[in-house]
Amino acid sequence: MAALLNVDDALNQILATIQPLPDETVGLADALGRIIAQDVIADSNLPPFSNSSMDGFALRAADIANANQQNPVALHVVIDIPAGSSPTGQIVSGEAARIMTGAPLPQGADAIIPVEDTDAEWKPGGNEALAESVSVKKSVKMGDYVRLAGEDIRSGERIIQSGTLLRPAEIGLLAAVGQHQVKVIRQPRVVILSTGDELIGIDEALKPGKIRDSNSYALAALVKVTGGIPIRIPTAHDTLEDVRQRFKEALAQKPDLILSSAGVSVGAFDVVRTIIDELGKVDFWRINLRPGKPLAFGQVGGVPFFGLPGNPVSAMVTYEVFVRPTLLKLGQRADHVATIDATVSEDLHSDGRRSYIRVKLKREPTGWTARTTGTQSSGALSSMMLADGLMIIPEDVTFLPAGSKLSVRLLRDLHELD
Repeated sequence: MAALLNVDDALNQILATIQPLPDETVGLADALGRIIAQDVIADSNLPPFSNSSMDGFALRAADIANANQQNPVALHVVIDIPAGSSPTGQIVSGEAARIMTGAPLPQGADAIIPVEDTDAEWKPGGNEALAESVSVKKSVKMGDYVRLAGEDIRSGERIIQSGTLLRPAEIGLLAAVGQHQVKVIRQPRVVILSTGDELIGIDEALKPGKIRDSNSYALAALVKVTGGIPIRIPTAHDTLEDVRQRFKEALAQKPDLILSSAGVSVGAFDVVRTIIDELGKVDFWRINLRPGKPLAFGQVGGVPFFGLPGNPVSAMVTYEVFVRPTLLKLGQRADHVATIDATVSEDLHSDGRRSYIRVKLKREPTGWTARTTGTQSSGALSSMMLADGLMIIPEDVTFLPAGSKLSVRLLRDLHELD
C-alpha cells in the first residue's frame, strides 16, 4: 500500500496548479468585500478646500487674541456662508463671517470660533437674520476648527494599494475621491455537488436509510465566507448516468472550481472517479490527515476539481486545509491562518496522522487552554458548531499528556472568545 501523502506536500502540489483570476470593473456600491486590482491615485485634495469643522464664525485669530468672558471682542459680521455655498467676499481685521460646518473658509479668515463661544443665538438650519455684529468670548489660535485643503489626502497621493480588501472605510474614501467604478479581482465561481443515493433534500421527511444533505449547505457557506460565489446543483444519485449529467450541469455554470463530496473512497457505488476520468483527469490521494484521509484533486473540463470525503466533519476540515487556500489564491486574497498556542486540559490520543482536533478554548491567567468538544467522530456536525478551533497534533504523535502545548487553528475570532 502506498504511503500516506504529507498534508503540506499535497497542498503545495495543488496550489502549484492554480492560476489567480483576472480583474473586472464593478460599481463602487458592489465593491464591498472585494480585492481591488489597481492602485488608486487621488486626482484631487481631500478636503478639496479649507472648511469649517464647527458651526460658528470665521475670523482672524489675531483679532480675538485677548477675548474672554469678562472682556468680549465685538466683530462686524459681513458674510453668511451656509454649507454648499462658495463665498465671494473676504474679511478684513475686525470682521467675521457666519459659517456652517463644512462650508468653505472665506478669504482673509484663518480660524473659526464656535457659536457657543459667542453671544449669537442662531441654530444650525435656522433662518435667523444675519446680525450686524457678534461678541466673541474666547480666544482661538490660527487654524483652530479649520480643516485645511488636502490635510487628509493630497492630489497625486496613492490612497489604496492593489490587493487591498475593500472594507467600509475604503469604500467611503473611494467615494470621497470620485471613484464611482473600481477594478476588483473576479470572485471565484464554485459549483458544489453532493453525491449519494442516501441523500435527500433538507425539506424532505426522513425515511429509513436516508439522511439530509448537509454538506452542500455547509460547503456553500464556507465558500461564501472565503470570498467565492457558491452554486449548488442537485444531488447526484450513485449511477454513471446521473453523475455524468450533474458534472455536465456543473461545467455549464462556467465555474472556476468544482467541489463534490462523497464518492471518492473505495466502495462499490463510488462512480465519481469513472466520470472524472471521462471528463478530465484526477488524482486520488490518501492524505496523512485525520479526519479526511481520502481526497481527490484534478480537473474536469479544464476546471480545477476537489472530491472531498462524504462525512460532514471530514468535508469541512479538508475544505479548511486544502480548498480554502486554493480559493484564496484564485481570488488573490491573502492567506492568513489565525493560530494560537494553547495548553491541553486532558490527555489526547492520535493514530499518528496529522490530526485536527475540535476544541473549546478558554483564556486563563497563564494563557489559553483547550478542551475537546467531546466525540471526534467525523460525522458529528455539532462538534464543529461547538469548536472554537482545530488543535493540530503533528504526524507520528500518538499520545499527548494533559499540559502539553499545541497550535490551534482558529475557527472564530479571538474577540468572540473573551
